[in-house]
Amino acid sequence: MKNLKKILALLLVVAMVAAMFVGCNETTQPSESGKDTTPATQPAKPDDTQKPDDTTPATEPVEPEEYEGFVSELDADGNYVRADDEEIYEMIYGRFAELTAAAREAETNDQRFVLYAQAEAELLDTATMIPNTTQGGAYTISRIAPRTVPYVQWGNDDDRLHSMVISDEFLTPDERNELLDQWAKALGGEGTYDPAAYLTGKGHKLLSDYTTTFSTAPVTLDWLNTSSQSDTEITVNCVEGLVEYDNLSQLQPALAESWEVSEDGLTYTFHLRDGVKWYTAEGTEYAPVTANDFVAGFHHMMDTKAGLEGLVGAGAAEIVGTDAYLYEGGSFDNVGYKALDEHTLQVTLNKPVPFFMTMLTYSIFLPICEPFYLAHGGVYGADEYEAAVSDTDKYTYGSNTDVSSQVYCGPFLLQKLQADSEILCVKNPNYYKADTVTLNSIKWVYDAGENPKATYEDTVKGVYAGVTLGQASGLLDMAKADGNFEKYAYISDTTSTSYFGGLNVNRGTFALESGAATSPKNEQQKADTVTALNNKNFRKAMQHAFDKKTVNATSRGEDLAETNLRNMYTHPEFVKLENDTTDADGHTFPAGTFYGEMVQYYCDQLGCKVICKDGVDGWYNPTAAKEYLEAAKAELGDLVSFPIQIDVVYYSPSDSQTAQANAYKSVIEGTLGTENVVVNLIETTTADDFYACGYRAPNGEAGNFDMFYGSGWGPDYGDPCTYLNTFDHEIDGYMLKVEGLF
Repeated sequence: MKNLKKILALLLVVAMVAAMFVGCNETTQPSESGKDTTPATQPAKPDDTQKPDDTTPATEPVEPEEYEGFVSELDADGNYVRADDEEIYEMIYGRFAELTAAAREAETNDQRFVLYAQAEAELLDTATMIPNTTQGGAYTISRIAPRTVPYVQWGNDDDRLHSMVISDEFLTPDERNELLDQWAKALGGEGTYDPAAYLTGKGHKLLSDYTTTFSTAPVTLDWLNTSSQSDTEITVNCVEGLVEYDNLSQLQPALAESWEVSEDGLTYTFHLRDGVKWYTAEGTEYAPVTANDFVAGFHHMMDTKAGLEGLVGAGAAEIVGTDAYLYEGGSFDNVGYKALDEHTLQVTLNKPVPFFMTMLTYSIFLPICEPFYLAHGGVYGADEYEAAVSDTDKYTYGSNTDVSSQVYCGPFLLQKLQADSEILCVKNPNYYKADTVTLNSIKWVYDAGENPKATYEDTVKGVYAGVTLGQASGLLDMAKADGNFEKYAYISDTTSTSYFGGLNVNRGTFALESGAATSPKNEQQKADTVTALNNKNFRKAMQHAFDKKTVNATSRGEDLAETNLRNMYTHPEFVKLENDTTDADGHTFPAGTFYGEMVQYYCDQLGCKVICKDGVDGWYNPTAAKEYLEAAKAELGDLVSFPIQIDVVYYSPSDSQTAQANAYKSVIEGTLGTENVVVNLIETTTADDFYACGYRAPNGEAGNFDMFYGSGWGPDYGDPCTYLNTFDHEIDGYMLKVEGLF
């Protein structure tokens, strides 16, 4: 299958780059995925008694002439040549791919979870990627009542702000804790959660206009032709899908008023509510919403090949005929996504998918207004679509320069989009349940993070609803000085989004087309770096030398330096076993075992020196790093010349990024020695250049870095494969681009 491109993730990393503005999830940083909230109300606490094992010897070195790893060689003209992606993928990820394939064929959920846990341990053991942080876990002040938007670990729903409750005053920690206690009781079936009544009873006045910030403008208003959260976090407020989670994590009807599932679990029939309309940006009625609009949206999503199409076939949604249509020239007539009549949608699967309903809150299942799409140059068929979009005079659908290039059926209408200034959504007065919408407007103001002190001042004045109090930005000291820290600061929730650093094992770009972000390496140094990064012991040396706590402390301060640290890719408590489950080697995990506990067991079996739980620096192990380095040098022999040059790109106008980049250089060189590794800090002076090097790089070859720690992934649905598929080339493999592949 093709690679899945998905949003994660990314961006300026929330934990790696101080997130400065608080929205519904206490952050405005994009996440290369579709979602970012987790039900934990308290961040994990560091455990200073448990440290990585420094006594186990690293892999035994072999004689250089026995080395069978990949070696990058210069061509006849002395130039570096990029290698074959498939070859490198198989060498590094072969065992991981075998286990994910086995997991997809497992007979039960529990068996699948165990196999995915094995696969994740293998992924961590490759040391091509190192999970480092999650969102949240930072000192914050906010006027937003907690749990007042859809609350779930996956999908796009936590970007839907229609139910947000905002006070005219900052909430105190006591008020916030009382609200969270009420929420927890309501979640357990005891009482109701009514934060508006609570706050007004405490003398607060409620606001109906919400202003936050953005640093990356949407590149399209076509919510089915994007894999970036920076696009969909705006548009999902203007369109509605079949179902939606509420703020108690319960799946509720949206445009689907009801549905049935066949006894064999293969057929889902959705009954759409009558009377829902599409509206122009100005609020003029355009057309009714029909079941065929969902079919049109699904067809269009697959035709755009924006990357999300990998979610609908084998290994994920398993919708009949989708793989044949996408990859084998099959007909859409054979796809199991059909309108039975104007208000009935039927979806047919190849096999039962226990998590299928959890997928429906993700943007790939949103409708489009078919008559509007066709009137603006829209066509069906991948080849036809590719040809149509090249004619910008005729194809005008979803242009990010014209809010009238889209129509909307959700609670808000997009009325302004100025990429370097402001984005504005206003309440749709004709929305079918407009009386439940708490906000009259949502405004995003452009801010690249260059003047955090001004943003703090605006937050105190009431322009913004909240702000994260970072150390490097100076906001923590400002809040302490003016008393706001003592009165209002709390530690924000951590989430299910996982940020990680990726080592580029097949680099193809060493400067942007403009000449910006140019690597200082010569041709031989380029080849030597790729050769070294394809050596597992060298990668492990790099990753175990990464003192995440020290780097994180530059933006968050010492007391919260570990609060948001993450050490595995999937959220450790994302799922758990329902029954006692025995693996192929006879080891039995008891019912209730969390996924992260299983990953830890398999890491230990592999000798992978990682502590998997949140809230500790579970990779940093300088003794092991030095042992792995010596093993790598013995294996590589004269195949490379040390020191190996590692390029790291950073955004210099951001104090946080600059501090973190310098800290990364210091900890890597300090542990491994500059005679062995030199970190080259490559400055970018614009956000566009920074994003182009990593987050916006369209594929692995375009990645302009050796180590990039600005990417992350938020889960799309409620199964571990929503994370692991992003490294599985047979399914979607979107995040492999952060390793320089595909």
